[in-house]
Amino acid sequence: MREDDGRKLSHEALEQIRIHAVMRVQAGESPGNVIRALGFTRPRIYEWLAAYRRGGIEALRSKPVPGRPMKLSVEDVNFIYEAVTTKTPMQLEFESALWSRDIVRELIRRHLGIGMSKNSVVRLLSKLGLSAQRPLARAYHRDPELTDTWMREQYPAIVKKARSVGARIMFVDESMVQSGCRSGTSYAKRGKASLVGVTNGRFKGNLISVINSHGEVRFMFAEGPLNVEVYVDFVTRLLLTEDGPIFLIADGQSIHQTKAVKQLAAQSDGRLHMFQLPRYSSSHVS
Repeated sequence: MREDDGRKLSHEALEQIRIHAVMRVQAGESPGNVIRALGFTRPRIYEWLAAYRRGGIEALRSKPVPGRPMKLSVEDVNFIYEAVTTKTPMQLEFESALWSRDIVRELIRRHLGIGMSKNSVVRLLSKLGLSAQRPLARAYHRDPELTDTWMREQYPAIVKKARSVGARIMFVDESMVQSGCRSGTSYAKRGKASLVGVTNGRFKGNLISVINSHGEVRFMFAEGPLNVEVYVDFVTRLLLTEDGPIFLIADGQSIHQTKAVKQLAAQSDGRLHMFQLPRYSSSHVS
């Protein structure tokens, strides 16, 4: 990255970058690693270190320079960093839920009244230690209050009833598995991509499993589609491995609530009891 990438920053912001970089090196970090993370050329860190040795922190401070002032102040840079790291665009009245380069650019225009090019925005975000990453997914309709109520009221009642009849509580869930590696983004040294080994003999299928309160897991692999027949077969096998009753807790997926499953429970002589999690919840409840 070129040295003049910092031209869109104010002298005050660059001053903070210099001081921050030197302090990191003084704390034991490699000068090369520090300067690469900031996006400046390698000789720059040694110039800053030499200035620090000659005159201390004061030697790293900006000197008044005549001419056109830089666009972003230290307060502006802090505002951008706080917005991107602590809020979502929707909280600031944008339609998007993710921080893209264009959304950050529009944020700067709306709230700071400053126009910046797309490349300048990317460089600024890089210097702030922000990078484009794949977001974690969470159910949009998930109701935390409903989940908390279930955990606070219904689950203790299930536990109490299970203890009274000597039943084991089990959580059931399903997932797709495959032999190949689905690579996403990964941090690595700049200019040197991570190497991921793959196989040509790939296969995939569905895994259905349960876990109980002791951390014990039972699972079954199905090569075909995960349907009602597979689910009933798994639960039937589960009943054969347990001497006592089973309290099976599942999410609201359709195969968990079918007539065949309810019939299996009805014909189990009280050994199978079915319970449902709140809507849009997974079965991973601790």
